[in-house]
Amino acid sequence: MLTLINRVLALSTFAAHIFLVVGWLYFLFNQNDSRVKKFLRDYGLLFAWLVALAATASSLFYSEFAGFVPCSLCWWQRIFIYPQAILLGLAWFKRDRQITIYSLTLATIGGLIALYHNYIYYGGTAVIPCGAGDLTTSCVKQFVFELNYITIPIMSLTSFLLVIFFLWVQVPKKNEG
Repeated sequence: MLTLINRVLALSTFAAHIFLVVGWLYFLFNQNDSRVKKFLRDYGLLFAWLVALAATASSLFYSEFAGFVPCSLCWWQRIFIYPQAILLGLAWFKRDRQITIYSLTLATIGGLIALYHNYIYYGGTAVIPCGAGDLTTSCVKQFVFELNYITIPIMSLTSFLLVIFFLWVQVPKKNEG
């Protein structure tokens, strides 16, 4: 079962990478209002919530069912994604877009922590030490390695980038009054 879930999450992460590249390029270079932009503005909050929910569920699966002990940076990332699984869900059901800027702030902070985690995971020098003692797991311990690059830190960073993208399309632009 672990192999299957690793593969599904890895393929989902890979697809998300393609989506993020295409999505950012589309929004940055296409200044016209389109059906795609309208669709993402209408459903971006829902998609952000689903990503936060999937990130929460997958991190709980890895720690509670697969037995992977999270490192301290993983715990910090969880602090910034877990509440979003609840808050974005409530906002979606209440059709309340006022949460966007607050959730975007949480996702950005979590994304920066995830970026730092990936930096040290792939060989960067740790500025802030991450546990490697008896009580904590090392931040560079490899639990998952799929498609020759997808790891748990990459999955986390991807989740934060997706939430940021879906919330970013929700923020009213200056010309939208």
